Amino acid sequence: MEAPRYRSLKDHVYDYIAQKIQDGTLLPNQKINEAEICKKLDISRTPTREALFQLASDNLLQYIPRRGFIVTPFDAGKKLEFSQAIGVLEALAATLAADHLKPSELLEMETLVVRMDEDISQLDLAAYNKNQYQFHNLYIQRCGNATVIEMLNTLKNSFIRQSYASDNKPKLSEVLLEVNEEHRQILSAFRAKDKLTLESLLKHHWRIIDNDML
Repeated sequence: MEAPRYRSLKDHVYDYIAQKIQDGTLLPNQKINEAEICKKLDISRTPTREALFQLASDNLLQYIPRRGFIVTPFDAGKKLEFSQAIGVLEALAATLAADHLKPSELLEMETLVVRMDEDISQLDLAAYNKNQYQFHNLYIQRCGNATVIEMLNTLKNSFIRQSYASDNKPKLSEVLLEVNEEHRQILSAFRAKDKLTLESLLKHHWRIIDNDML
């Protein structure tokens, strides 16, 4: 068995911030509060700064003199390219994971779908983002292919989510409900271990998100 890789303090800060970007807690152009991160993680300023500069090197953050670090605004022109790549890789991850998901994990995915319905009814978009990320991440982590997992993490860390701000709340709810119905279909395909359907659903799922939501 491969020994677990040592995680430095810088790694922990990096992962913490990248996760906040990925789940929509930190939004494009939002300033990073270094003191708050140090306090939250009980980590000194040095590894925190090292992580921030690494995140800037990886284009997740931007460093602005006299202002500090902000979350990198997403290039709209790259949106379709990223969503297509993520869809293909998630489809692969899903087909690889289909034979390995436990009943308890399928039940957890079902619970997350129900939670997302509740998030949509309350238009709690931060909670929706977190729950949909957990839904997808559950099977990604079970795919057994470290390269696919790493590639998806890299792409999704750069695939900065927008705030879903919209004056048309009924339309926004309609779109999110449509996407969550796709989550139900994905779950059904996992339960049936229908890999061809999983592959088709995941590619379509990311295309819908790109065209209708972001």
